[in-house]
Amino acid sequence: MAKTALVVGASGIVGSATAALLVEQGWTVHGLARRPGAQPGVTPLAADLQDPAGTAAALQGVQPDAVFITTWLRQDSEAENIRVNSAMVRNLLDGLPKPSAPRHVALVTGLKHYLGPFESYGKGVLPQTPFREEQGRLDVENFYYAQEDEVFAAAARDGFTWSVHRPHTVIGKAVGNAMNMGTTLAVYATLCRETGRPFVFPGSQAQWSGLTDMTDAGQLARQLLWATETQAAHDEAFNIVNGDVFRWQWMWSRIAEWFGVEAAPFDGIVRPLEQQMADDAPLWRTIAEREGLAEPDLARLASPWHTDADLGRPLEVVTDMSKSRRLGFMAYQPTDDAFFALFERLRDDRLIP
Repeated sequence: MAKTALVVGASGIVGSATAALLVEQGWTVHGLARRPGAQPGVTPLAADLQDPAGTAAALQGVQPDAVFITTWLRQDSEAENIRVNSAMVRNLLDGLPKPSAPRHVALVTGLKHYLGPFESYGKGVLPQTPFREEQGRLDVENFYYAQEDEVFAAAARDGFTWSVHRPHTVIGKAVGNAMNMGTTLAVYATLCRETGRPFVFPGSQAQWSGLTDMTDAGQLARQLLWATETQAAHDEAFNIVNGDVFRWQWMWSRIAEWFGVEAAPFDGIVRPLEQQMADDAPLWRTIAEREGLAEPDLARLASPWHTDADLGRPLEVVTDMSKSRRLGFMAYQPTDDAFFALFERLRDDRLIP
């Protein structure tokens, strides 16, 4: 019999990729979002996870074999991030009908588990890289930890298994997503090509010359499904990246070549995209109207602030995958191919010219 999944945040980068993989694998899929869009094979559920009663009403009669939590809401402070995002997880798990059969809940967090929240990101005493799951939590308040604790408490109460998945920066497609480096770089390269501005790396010397890795949304979806179906992976936390490492001084030239622009020499000065793109909204709207693009609102495509946070880090960031590899997860995705596949999809969907 087909298994049933609930994908929470189904309209986002990770949620949409996870829903697509589950449909491909024959699952019955419910996709929950505040404003769910049309996705092939996915039954939409509309709910605001900050509303306990509304969430419970939307989930009435849904008995998923697996729940994939891929959503969060950014707030103005870490205290508010903790309050809002832990409540969303709690309201979701309280609102689901109690399991009538074995259930697995997979929570997606990220490397801020090791690097700290936005207010203290990459500062203070950090674990050595490559980051390993056994390094545990930092001595700092973090909404990822609060989300985990909600899952752990509900699992102890309701008897389901869980897994936690910690991607690096995710490459994938979603409009209106708060953390979207791939589309942000595609828009930035398009603007540089349009205006003749130099395609300048916006980040730090450490990111330019150090090793790093990333996570394709499809790679993350594959690990989510693997952990759900693999008993040895239950009640465990896993890092998840593509499996390769690279330096941005190499990747920047690869991206520039794809868009037909020249990568500017890096002079060691941080030039944030949030500043470089601050006045580009009218220009993007002009390009979108001229080229017949699907989204003329630059703010719904690009998230310069988040790309700046990743590319401006003062330390090398690489991630160890040994834990899941030992248990049999062997999927691999070259990161440059992941970028290029995304750019092709953005072009096919008329999001970039």
